[in-house]
Amino acid sequence: MTLNLNGILPPVPTPFEHGHFAPKRLMENLARWQTTGLAGYLVLGSNGEAAYLSEAEKLEIVRVARRETPEKILLAGTGLESTGATQVLTHRAADLGADAALVITPNYYQQHMSKEALRRHYETIAENSPIPILLYNVPKFTHLNLAPDLVAQLAQHPNIIGMKDSADNLAQLVELREKTPPDFQILLGADAVFLAGLLHGMNGAILAIANIAPQECVALDQAVQEKRWEEAQALAQRLAPLGRVVVQKYGVPGLKAALDELGYFGGEPRPPLLRLKAVEIEEVRGVLKQVHLS
Repeated sequence: MTLNLNGILPPVPTPFEHGHFAPKRLMENLARWQTTGLAGYLVLGSNGEAAYLSEAEKLEIVRVARRETPEKILLAGTGLESTGATQVLTHRAADLGADAALVITPNYYQQHMSKEALRRHYETIAENSPIPILLYNVPKFTHLNLAPDLVAQLAQHPNIIGMKDSADNLAQLVELREKTPPDFQILLGADAVFLAGLLHGMNGAILAIANIAPQECVALDQAVQEKRWEEAQALAQRLAPLGRVVVQKYGVPGLKAALDELGYFGGEPRPPLLRLKAVEIEEVRGVLKQVHLS
């Protein structure tokens, strides 16, 4: 049976104390999110600072998240630069209970990442993975975009069940939906197209703002499913400043500052990322008040 990814999943930030992964803090955050109606969680994503984590840390995060959320979907970001290393990490995440692997496009040798290179990369991983694979398209970090024609080709593989698209491009999302099979699950990764993407038939969303406004994101998704358009539009407009300021302007440090303001544990980002300055925290605090979260 295909894993059902409908709904809202937050890309969980990795909490650090004194420079080290803090499992107790992750447990505390997950316990609070568990009461909000989220469909599941993504660990080791961009907002989890996956690029700054050791393999041992990654595996411990998956282990803790799986133990604390046994009834929820758990996705793990396992994409690395080489095909072989990605296969190894995917197997290890699967062994720890991850339901599916989110695989970012390799991009260090960007100019050589042709459609054929990417096709072989993803198909090789999918062929050898014990869990389903999701493509992860996030051009703002990789400077590489998965073309809809390539996605349509990869979607034919039985173990590639969907993708997270963070390109923030509604026209591309519509093309992806048109060119992929109905059971290929497309999850939105950019809050600016949250409402529009759902209206165009995307399955759900993995959004940074779902960490700080989980109930509101779940309510927006439900309003669309139940065709309560005015309510959905009102929620989208209410949430928009969060995306613009917390996520787009300040990124991971902004998200962690917002979590701290709301009583979760955000803490410091991992260097070289810097904690927000006092004036920036004040701006985040103001946006949270503006959208009635604090």
